[in-house]
Amino acid sequence: MEPSGELALAAEFPTPDREQWLDLVQGVLRKSGADFGSLITTTYDGIDVQPLYTAADRVPDAGFPGLAPFTRGGRPQGAVDGWDVRQQHRVADREAVVADLENGVTSLWLKGLDPASYDDVLADVHLDLAPVVVDAGADFLEAGRAVLRVWDRRPVLPSQVRGNVGADPLGVQARTGQPADLRALTDLIAKTREFPELRLVVVDGLPFHEAGGSDAQELGASLAAGVAYLRHLTGAGLDVAHAVRLLEFRYAATADQFLTIAKFRAARRLWARVTEVAGAPSPQLQHAVTSPAMMTRRDPWVNMLRTTVACFGAGLGGADAVTVLPFDHAIGSSDDFSRRIARNTQSLLLEESKLAGVIDPAGGSWYVERLTDDLAHAAWAWFREIEAAGGLPKAFDLVGDRIAATWEQRRRNLADRTDAITGVSEFPDLGEPPVVREPAPREPGGGLPRIRYAQDFEALRDAADAAPERPRVFLATLGPVAAHTARATFAANLFQAGGIETPNAGPTTTPADVVAKFRESGARIACLCGSESGYAELAVPVARALREAGAERVLLAGKASEAEIDEYVFTGCPALEVLEHTFDALGVQR
Repeated sequence: MEPSGELALAAEFPTPDREQWLDLVQGVLRKSGADFGSLITTTYDGIDVQPLYTAADRVPDAGFPGLAPFTRGGRPQGAVDGWDVRQQHRVADREAVVADLENGVTSLWLKGLDPASYDDVLADVHLDLAPVVVDAGADFLEAGRAVLRVWDRRPVLPSQVRGNVGADPLGVQARTGQPADLRALTDLIAKTREFPELRLVVVDGLPFHEAGGSDAQELGASLAAGVAYLRHLTGAGLDVAHAVRLLEFRYAATADQFLTIAKFRAARRLWARVTEVAGAPSPQLQHAVTSPAMMTRRDPWVNMLRTTVACFGAGLGGADAVTVLPFDHAIGSSDDFSRRIARNTQSLLLEESKLAGVIDPAGGSWYVERLTDDLAHAAWAWFREIEAAGGLPKAFDLVGDRIAATWEQRRRNLADRTDAITGVSEFPDLGEPPVVREPAPREPGGGLPRIRYAQDFEALRDAADAAPERPRVFLATLGPVAAHTARATFAANLFQAGGIETPNAGPTTTPADVVAKFRESGARIACLCGSESGYAELAVPVARALREAGAERVLLAGKASEAEIDEYVFTGCPALEVLEHTFDALGVQR
């Protein structure tokens, strides 16, 4: 080999091709009885995620950071400067606001506060340094006027005022079902003219996400809302470039890090296309919020892991501002500790993990680039469908119906634990001490539902906790520990996801051993757990003996048996349905 002067890693080895890789994979799959299709994951938008991506998976050129289509970032420096660390405040607490700003937070999101409290809450805030975004829902006009008065009275130059007045009448309609009044924006337009860096409208995708929608549905609906605002603002006399500068987009970041990365990249590309057609190609200003739908009330400490992954994805995806919701967000009003963890999550990712050290960390990944392209196409098709139906707000019924269908599909996957929730539907801890918080301010309703993925399992946990005696299912373990541990662990995990205790028989050799332990347990339902050989020998006599001993229902951890079995539990079984049947059999109110 002639030296080229350049280092060629592994040049002495032959270059493998996709067919060689596929042959090796098929060999492994044949041993387990699976096929190649089992390695392909389909998203809720119908996108097939392949197990391997290569340079052959071609996508359009993503361009350069800071240039259209802005896929790689809205600024030339990309993510090198980091992102705006934005903390949400749902309670008017001046000390909490100051503590956040003194410890890493760079902007504030005032959600649901009484506009009359703005002056006091922001009294100690240097408004020339800390942007403020208000979010008052249906009271956006009053809130906008109130926060504008605060900015106007402070000794700060108009050019230094940054943030967002937070008007989002279409978001209010999505949340409440009340008709959107876009005319109210006209009054605020005139009042914001003297603040050139101030934004007027938040195009909020969270109502569509929190209703159970998919990523493409969230993107497409928010794109339609953005177009509706552009139409109104230009109709009010603004030129397109000015109108575009008044908009900010808010999206959910989830624990699916790659879909989150792709979502923010695709969103910029989609908006670039809209503004290009409108005559003013512009980058999209993005605010990422860790998904409220993925937050749990049970084992809320796991929320720290979910929000860390979500923040990671949003940061790598190029979001301009990120809000990490505190781990106790679904329980009530957050305390000092949970807010500290939320802001420190971002500080660690920025300062210690150095996520802000690369312009576009995900750029060039064959997987991310292809996923971004597929997601952009799916969202664009949905956006066009909304526009064909008259755009927003006319198409809200269509949007609601389509999102409801996706939620039902997602709900089925949650119910059989295809979509597992750690700490709730998987690996629950019945002994966990509850995390108690003051109730959070009531959220508006009446429009799209506001769901959490864990809600059905947590409702069962609540019912089990409230029962006069905690429900229990006896695990009739057959044979030695090695023979029954795998299925006993699986069954215990499933039943405990509904708050059901699972005493077990331990090592056994005869039906009499099992029956004796069953009587000691005080349970009324039993589940057989053992190996296939153990079932062949003991399932029939043990099931018969348990019924004679008073078992009202007998289940089996597996898919089939010659014994008289009321229900089977196995990987992919309708777990939530099994739990509900168990509650009904035990007379537990739910």
